Formats: sequence, structure tokens, C-alpha cells
Amino acid sequence: MTSRNPETLVLHAGPRNDDGTGAVAVPIFQTTSYQFRSTEHAANLFALKDFGNIYSRIMNPTCDALEQKMAALEGGVAALAVSSGQAASAMALQNLCRPGDNVVSSTDLYGGTWNLFANTLSSMGITVRFRCPIQSSPCFRSPRWRTSGARSACR
Repeated sequence: MTSRNPETLVLHAGPRNDDGTGAVAVPIFQTTSYQFRSTEHAANLFALKDFGNIYSRIMNPTCDALEQKMAALEGGVAALAVSSGQAASAMALQNLCRPGDNVVSSTDLYGGTWNLFANTLSSMGITVRFRCPIQSSPCFRSPRWRTSGARSACR
């Protein structure tokens, strides 16, 4: 979709209608599993040779419709919807960082995100250095050579 009007994109980007019913509203698929046409079809899906639904925690048509709309709104090629901000933070940093990299983060974090940054990422070789955003402005003042990102809740 090429429109720059956000209202148009929200309504019309992504799937246009349901082939089976002709409905234009995206249905909510309340399933966890999908039928494979054959063992070969299943093998191709799991090997990422074919595109399709395997299990709804990985992908489902309802999330796919949301992701297509978000990508269109942001002018992106694709989008990824996750279930929480902590999952978004984890996925973003795990894709940006490699072992040996470091991230500068605000100390103004939710406890679960603090735990993710202080413990989980360190077990992957990613160092997170915490800085008080008020005392360290502008933007933390302590980047190092392998700083891959900064997470801030600056006021």
C-alpha cells in the first residue's frame, strides 16, 4: 500500500478480505495448531522452505495482519508483534548485540527489565551499564567502543 495517510493504512494495509467468507474485518483465529497437508508440507514449513502457519506462538493470521499494518504505517518491509515490552527489549537487543558488546541503560526501569538487562543479557556476554539519566545527560556520556545501543526513559 502506497498511501501516506495513516487512517488509510490502518484500514487497508495488510490482508484485504477473508477468501472463505468475503469478510473485510480481520478475524481472530483462536487456535494453537494448524493442519499440515502432508509430512512433506510440515517438513518444508519447519525448514522455512515454505511460508505458513506452524504454531500460533510462532505466527498466526491475526498477528500477521497486525504486523502488516504496522509495517505499512512505519514504512517498513516487515514488523514483529510481541506480547510485552520486555520481550520487545530482549528481541531488539539480542538482534543488535553480540557477545562482547555493551549497552548503556537508564536506571529508570521496570524490575523485570532490570533483571533481563543485569542477569539474562550478561549470561549471553552482553554487558549493560546502568546510568542515572538525570545525572548523566546528555545521553549517558559513557559510550565505549562496542556500545550497541542505549535504552533510556529520559524525562
